[in-house]
Amino acid sequence: MTTNPNAPLVICGHGMVAQRLIEHLVANGHPFSKIVVFNGEPVSAYNRIQLSSLLANEVTETDLELKPAQWFSQHQVEVHNHEPVTRIDIEQSQVVTAQGRVQPYSKLVLATGSSPSALGLSGEDLDGVRMFRNLADTRAMIEKAGHHQRALVIGGGFLGLEAAEGLRARGMAVTVLHRSHHVLNRQLDRTSGDVLKALLEQRGLNVLTGYSPKALLGKKQVRAVQLHDDTVLATDLVVIATGITPNTKLAVEAGLLCDRGICVDPQMRTSSPSIYALGECSQFGSQTFGLVEPGFHQAQVLAEHLCLQADTQGFTPVEIPTRLKISGIPIYSCGRVEPGPDTETIQWRDGPKHRYGRLLIERNRVVGALLLGDTTNGAWYTDLIRSAQDISDYRNAIAFGKPYCEAAA
Repeated sequence: MTTNPNAPLVICGHGMVAQRLIEHLVANGHPFSKIVVFNGEPVSAYNRIQLSSLLANEVTETDLELKPAQWFSQHQVEVHNHEPVTRIDIEQSQVVTAQGRVQPYSKLVLATGSSPSALGLSGEDLDGVRMFRNLADTRAMIEKAGHHQRALVIGGGFLGLEAAEGLRARGMAVTVLHRSHHVLNRQLDRTSGDVLKALLEQRGLNVLTGYSPKALLGKKQVRAVQLHDDTVLATDLVVIATGITPNTKLAVEAGLLCDRGICVDPQMRTSSPSIYALGECSQFGSQTFGLVEPGFHQAQVLAEHLCLQADTQGFTPVEIPTRLKISGIPIYSCGRVEPGPDTETIQWRDGPKHRYGRLLIERNRVVGALLLGDTTNGAWYTDLIRSAQDISDYRNAIAFGKPYCEAAA
């Protein structure tokens, strides 16, 4: 394998995690001659989390910008937008881009992210069928909302509900189709899911749970969705929000070890010593990552490693809480969602204020926390889950929160 120690660090992809890596490298005084970024999107890294706010007309595209153009030139970071890497030549330590550019690297980082999972339905290629994943998707949905009245969102996870709420805020009549018997089934239990559904319906969304799409109907433009019971719902826009798949094609074709994602070690190193991967395209052990928070942790670990810091700590996954605000309703979920045979459950509910909480406890340790409406104690419950702390001294008061329990202990 040919190596060139004077070649730059090359990064494939420029999402939020890649940008956080670059910022850590700059802050730590990285040893590279420069950093070269190849980005498949037409614009540099932006705040993808805010796309739902952009769709709801709460922020502008300018608000999504993470760093201005001059920041990159100031720190010798060369960004090539709309120019993804199409091939990695490990033997020559170089990449080839969609424009035919050949770029040598001393180290290579794959931050290729993930792609929305297709449903494999007839009609998915019709005009008016969109995923909700990037700025281009959001722009297209905003354009549709300006000229059409009806939308149907397939998927009642957090991305689907955010898309539905954004389109509703744009004036569309929106139906959410979710195959599980309650929305946010990966974060909520049946009771809190039903509470959230009722609140969403009060705000004007039509939420159908326990239904699956069978086909998308239309000649060129989508006109309707056929359900599994052959019910047909007319629509002008279909948004598919049913999960993601890590982008591993580039790594697989290069011969890197991949499973569901690109396999990495605690330093984010792939099966090739000079190539690293992080974020949604990576896999550590059996775990892949769909949230930005573990990606930010990976970015810090990798930056310290690349900057040759002696006390670098490797990446270790921890329980990551899901913090959401759907239609202004705060939600916090961490740890286990489903109880086991030895699980004790503590529940509380305030109907008039739309508040609900549930803790799962095993052997006097919190293993799952779920909060809707009032998430004040979410971070504390997460700490208890991560530390596996014995709660015997304040178990009977734990629903009242940390200050009360500290007083009771």
